[in-house]
Amino acid sequence: MGLKRSRAFNAKAFLAEVGEGKSVTPYRRKEVIFSQGDPGDAVFYVQKGKVKLTVFSPRGKEAVIALLGEEGFFGEACLNGQHKRMETATAIEESAIVRIPKESMLRMLQRENKFSEVFIHYLLTRNIRIQEDLVDQLFNSSERRLARILLLLAQFGKVDTSEVLIPKVSQETLADMIGTTRSRVSYFMNKFRKLGFIEYNGGLKVHNSLLNIVLHD
Repeated sequence: MGLKRSRAFNAKAFLAEVGEGKSVTPYRRKEVIFSQGDPGDAVFYVQKGKVKLTVFSPRGKEAVIALLGEEGFFGEACLNGQHKRMETATAIEESAIVRIPKESMLRMLQRENKFSEVFIHYLLTRNIRIQEDLVDQLFNSSERRLARILLLLAQFGKVDTSEVLIPKVSQETLADMIGTTRSRVSYFMNKFRKLGFIEYNGGLKVHNSLLNIVLHD
């Protein structure tokens, strides 16, 4: 989900500047940014790379709740009084993450109207996405859910191309996101490849023709 609503205000450049307590930290693939139960004392912004948000049940079962790309915020629940993290954030590729202390974030939202507008727009967009995910889980088949997730990862409708190369995401992660097994994901991925909707060539390439699976009755 991008932050391109306001052309006059460059949120990415603004948040890249170290100041107001902000810091930029590089993370390696699979490196944990924060863990479930950690203090909720800052908001994070993906300057570069991708981040996976997961939750763990008391029995240790893991569920993926979101995959965030560049210009995505996470950890913002601390602004509403969440003192401990409810999820774990992990880099899924080489990433650069901006950490903004809670107090600094609140000051910026009050002082920078354009930044506040961009941040609110992002949260509203993600809330709509969460509602769509719930409907997807309730009413669509696992095949359709997988096709939708792949199209979202490829930023279908935002990137002006008929095919997009997306970062490596394990089949286990995809299975967690759509609520099915790895074997089912493997079966559907092979089916999509044979139909020409996706291909493996230095990564996973998603063609917008995959939309046929989502729209098919």
